[in-house]
Amino acid sequence: MTPLSRRQFLWDTGGGLGGIAAAYLLAQEQLLAAPPRADLNGGLHHRAKAKRIVQLFMNGGASPMDTYDYKPELVRLHGQMLGPKEKPEGQTGEVGAVMKSPFEFQQHGQSGRWVSSVFPYQAEWVDELAFLMAMTTKTNVHGPGSYMMNTGFLLPGFPCMGAWISYALGTLSEDLPAFVVLPDARGLPYNQRANFSAGFLPAKHQGTVINAGAAPPIPDLFADKKHAFASGKADRDTIAVLQKMNRQHAAEHPGDSRLEARIAACELAGRMQLSAPEAFDLSRESEVTRRLYGLDNKVTEDFGRRCLLARRLVERGTRIVQVWSGPQGATQNWDNHGSIEKELPPIAASVDQPIAALLGDLKARGLLADTLVVWTTEFGRTPFAQSGVGRDHNGGTFVSWMAGAGIKGGAAYGRSDDLGFKAVEGVTYCYDFHATILHLMGIDHKKLTFRTGGVDRRLTDVHGEVVREILA
Repeated sequence: MTPLSRRQFLWDTGGGLGGIAAAYLLAQEQLLAAPPRADLNGGLHHRAKAKRIVQLFMNGGASPMDTYDYKPELVRLHGQMLGPKEKPEGQTGEVGAVMKSPFEFQQHGQSGRWVSSVFPYQAEWVDELAFLMAMTTKTNVHGPGSYMMNTGFLLPGFPCMGAWISYALGTLSEDLPAFVVLPDARGLPYNQRANFSAGFLPAKHQGTVINAGAAPPIPDLFADKKHAFASGKADRDTIAVLQKMNRQHAAEHPGDSRLEARIAACELAGRMQLSAPEAFDLSRESEVTRRLYGLDNKVTEDFGRRCLLARRLVERGTRIVQVWSGPQGATQNWDNHGSIEKELPPIAASVDQPIAALLGDLKARGLLADTLVVWTTEFGRTPFAQSGVGRDHNGGTFVSWMAGAGIKGGAAYGRSDDLGFKAVEGVTYCYDFHATILHLMGIDHKKLTFRTGGVDRRLTDVHGEVVREILA
C-alpha cells in the first residue's frame, strides 16, 4: 500500500473530523432525519380528501374585475379621479381615473356566479368551482408576489408548496417525479426556477421542470442514436458505475442533500426510460380528446398540451403538477399595463378552453374526486387606468379558485370593496390558501415543519387558517 503523504494525511484527518462535526450539527438541525411519511389513508396528519394537485398559475397578475370579480360601480364611476393621490409603491405608473371593464359580465350556473366574457368555457364550470374572492398579498411587485404565492415568503430561499407536499407525502409512483413543473413554452416565469425550489428541504423535492413542447420533452433520457454502443447492457453498466461513484462521494459528504438528489434522479431516470415515453406520448390520446384540449388551435395548443400532459401525469402517479401561463416580462402574459382590452383577451383565450377541458376530462375519468385543481395568480390589478386603458399592479385584492377533491362547488368566500381595490371581508392570504390545500392533502400546516438555522420553519410561517367555508 502506498504510504500517505503528510498533506493527504492532514486532508483526510481534517475532512473526517469536519464530517463528524457537520454530521453532528446537521443532526442537531434534524437535517439528517428521514422525512415524514403518509399514513394508510393517504394523509400525513388526517384522512386526505385529495391525493394529487394540479396548480394553474396565471403569471403576471390576472385582473379580477375583468375576469371573476364583477364591479358595476366601475361603470357608474368610470372616468372619475378617485384613486390614491400618490403612486403606491410597486406600481409602475401614475394613478389614473376609474376605468370600467371593457368586457361584458353574465351570471352562470345555479350559483349565479358572475364571469367575464373572456372566460366562456370556464363559465360553464362555476358550479364546480369554489372562489376565494378576497385574496391579498403584501407586495405590488412580481418577483416577491410570485414568491409569496409559491413559497409563503417574500424573499428567495424558501421551499415552494410542491416541495413541501413532496417532502411530506412522497411519491405516488416510483416511475415518475412526485413534483413536475410545466412552464410556458415562451419562457420561465418571474423568479425563474426559484419558484419551484426545494429551498432548505432535501434537494430531491424540487420541481422537475419539463419542456412539454420539446422533442423529446425530457432531454438525454436516452443516449444519442449516434452512440450505438451506449445502450442495453453497456448503458446499465455505465449507470451502475456512476451510481457506485455517487454513493461513495455521498458517503464522504454526509448531509449534502444535492448528492442524494442526484443519486435519486439517476435512479428515477432509469425507471423513466420505461415509463416516460408512454406518459409523454400525446399521440396515444384520441383525436376527440386532443380537440377538446384545443391542440388543433394555435391559440390554445401550448397550454392545452400541458393541461393534457398534466392529466396524464396525475393519472399515472405524479402527485403535484404546476402548469404556468405566461413567461416573465412585459408582454405575452397577464401583466396588462398597456391595454386591458387588447392584452387580456389573447392570454385568457389561450387557457380558457384547456382549463375547462381538464376539469371535464378529470371528472369523466373519476379523477376529480381525489384530485385538487387550483387556479391562481400573484396579485390583481388596479380599478384605475394606467396609460389610458391599461391596469397597474395591485396586491390589494385578487381572485383564486379551487375545484375537485373536498371542495364545495359553487361556493365563494370573501369580498373586495366596490371598486375592486382592496379586500374587505374574508381577507385571505397565501397562508390561508396554502393551509387549505395542505388540509385537503391530509396535512396539518402547523405540524409540517423543518428545522433549519435553529428555527422550525413551515410553509405558512406563523400564520394561516383553513378556509372551511369552501370545503364540502
